[in-house]
Amino acid sequence: MSMRMTTIFSNHLRRAVWTAGICAALFGPPAIDLAQASPPAKSGTTSDAGLIAHGEYLARAGDCVACHSAPSGKPFAGGLKFDTPIGAIYSTNITPDRNTGIGSWTFAQFDRAVRAGVRPNGATLYPAMPYPSYARLSDDDMHALYAYFTHGVAPVAQNNRPVDIVWPLSMRWPLDIWRHLFAPDPKAFDTARYSDPVLARGAYLVQGLGHCGACHTPRSVTMQELALDDLDGPTYLAGGAPIDGWVPSSLRGNPRTGVGAWSESELVQFLKTGRTAHAAAFGGMTDVVQHSAQYMSDADVTAMARYIKTLPSSDPAEKPHAYDDTAAHALRTGDATAPGAAVYRDNCTSCHRSDGHGYTGVFPALSGNPVVQGKDATSVIHVLLSGSALKGTKSAPSTFTMPAFGWRLNDEEVADVTNFVRTSWGNTGSTVTASDVAKVRRTVSVTAPELPPGAARH
Repeated sequence: MSMRMTTIFSNHLRRAVWTAGICAALFGPPAIDLAQASPPAKSGTTSDAGLIAHGEYLARAGDCVACHSAPSGKPFAGGLKFDTPIGAIYSTNITPDRNTGIGSWTFAQFDRAVRAGVRPNGATLYPAMPYPSYARLSDDDMHALYAYFTHGVAPVAQNNRPVDIVWPLSMRWPLDIWRHLFAPDPKAFDTARYSDPVLARGAYLVQGLGHCGACHTPRSVTMQELALDDLDGPTYLAGGAPIDGWVPSSLRGNPRTGVGAWSESELVQFLKTGRTAHAAAFGGMTDVVQHSAQYMSDADVTAMARYIKTLPSSDPAEKPHAYDDTAAHALRTGDATAPGAAVYRDNCTSCHRSDGHGYTGVFPALSGNPVVQGKDATSVIHVLLSGSALKGTKSAPSTFTMPAFGWRLNDEEVADVTNFVRTSWGNTGSTVTASDVAKVRRTVSVTAPELPPGAARH
């Protein structure tokens, strides 16, 4: 393959894989309480109610609806657009319609597509489908998923959209090469690696069905994940590159930039509600919590949290956060002369307070927040420019919203307040410039709020 084709192919993979990793689930909770779904059936036909119910639970845990449903479209009917540097691809119809969906697929064909990334006609799927992670799914879970998608989902007659990529870039043979080089062969997860069955379950969910590494693990120049599990080294779940203006943070034990300072119960709380005393979900993670994690059983969420807590820091030299009262004292005494302090005082203190502690469960702390202290400030800049909403869940029903400030703060002001929160209260984040803000601004939507009737903007 030429260097030119390699570069184009890598960029194509970058957009396809990253977009899938953070896609929000687009539809509400299922008709049954998935947290109470039946355990996997060991035998029975694909129309067995227990098997279908378990498959529905697995589909929710794996966020299948996220990519295979378009806005305002039918669940699993496909059509969701993924923009890539060389054109657009669209998710496929996975309802049991026999003509346009997967209704005519055998279990073997379904299994090969999900775990190996190969369609019935032999073509390789775009790695927007996280088959490198799904390769470790068990046979039992695959049978349950097949039962659900063939007998528990309503068929929808909707043709798949062809890719909007011009020939010869639309040829799929580069995907075959990538799959053979970087995607593991389907192999059942080895639970014997973990002496604790709870840890084994957590590892299975995080590494496989949850495909957490698709966003939270860095990638090489050829866009494969640098690690697919904890045996591959400290890069696994060490944080990913920016995805649509959000930076997936480290899930390892880094004390400042990861979850090393979080307890297991706080991780469980975060997955169930999207909020803890340390931080709040943002970007695509808000949708993972909203439409997937909150419906998983307590046992499964606990297993995931327990496994994540076994991952050591990827940076042994990183020191824990130590609170510093200097900025808080200055703000309390009316001193806002530090760059960005006046912007923070006028726009942020009512929710995040002068001490940066916020209000637990309502407005996240900025002091010690791992996202605020991360090496890449893109997420902080993004949320300042366009705002964010943390929707309610079953166990935390209130919705809280951070308004957008990009419509009235210029790039220099955003850079100043970003630097203020990243270097105050003991935070040790690097600084950014107005040009850094301008780069993010070009990639996000920034609109002014509607004015009340009769009001005028000056």
